[in-house]
Amino acid sequence: MVTLLGDVGGTNARLAIARDGVIDNTTVTRFRGDDFSSFDDVMRQYLDQQGNPRINSVCIAVAGPVSGGTAELTNRDWNFSEDRLARLTNADRVRLINDLTALGYATPALRGDGLAILRKAPEDRARNGQSLVVGLGTGFNVCAVRLLPGGIITALEAEEGHTNLPANIYQRLVDLLGYDAAQGFFSTEETFAGRGLARLHAARTGGDILRSEDIARAAGNGDTGAVATYDLFTELVGLLCRELALRFMPLEGLFLAGSVGRSIADRMDRFETGFLADNYMRQIPETTPIYLIRDDMAALHGCLAATG
Repeated sequence: MVTLLGDVGGTNARLAIARDGVIDNTTVTRFRGDDFSSFDDVMRQYLDQQGNPRINSVCIAVAGPVSGGTAELTNRDWNFSEDRLARLTNADRVRLINDLTALGYATPALRGDGLAILRKAPEDRARNGQSLVVGLGTGFNVCAVRLLPGGIITALEAEEGHTNLPANIYQRLVDLLGYDAAQGFFSTEETFAGRGLARLHAARTGGDILRSEDIARAAGNGDTGAVATYDLFTELVGLLCRELALRFMPLEGLFLAGSVGRSIADRMDRFETGFLADNYMRQIPETTPIYLIRDDMAALHGCLAATG
């Protein structure tokens, strides 16, 4: 059984081939989105590079909403179709899933260097078989995961990034930045994706909008303005995750993912300031462990699990 796997984001696309349920690491290839006009072009080049093997099934994780066998990237003008991918690959089975859904499917297998423990929880805490992946990167989204009887995993699709920003976080931004500046933070994604961090730094400092990578580098070099922005941003992420913890009850763990998620991992004291800010129902976030997904192959492993 040969399965073609893909993890497609707004910046890069990563493809791989699995044979008999095992990913062949020699086939893992990354493509820059800016180099291609469509994902179909990426697929054609990849299949040529791999010698056009016989593909039995395809599973592609997409950083955007998936519905009715079609999908579109949220942050790039690419669209996807299961029917079109079937014609391109001659595969018998093709499935498109959201990229956070793929990470949800991957969570049971995450271990070792692929997973960091950011916040422990009591061993004797209540358990409910529920987890939540929170993706902070070019975009923002979540995936709720449920362990069913018999060890079966179900991972639920969502578009949390396009929900309205929680009122308590919006009010905090109004208090800190003023009403006019806070208007740019109208949705969860516009606040907590990389561009939200960039906009927050510009609003705080009165400077130009920088890339989030540049702000992270400046903070690492001790720039006081960048450090202050990161501390505030991390506290706001904690406030958001407190809301998500009550909404999804992920007593098995809340898994941070994505480049922005990695960049705040060493600021857990600031995260906890927001995460445990409210005494109301505090026992839920207080007993929720926090992890960081560090495995760059996690979405591909999740795609493979979703084809099983």
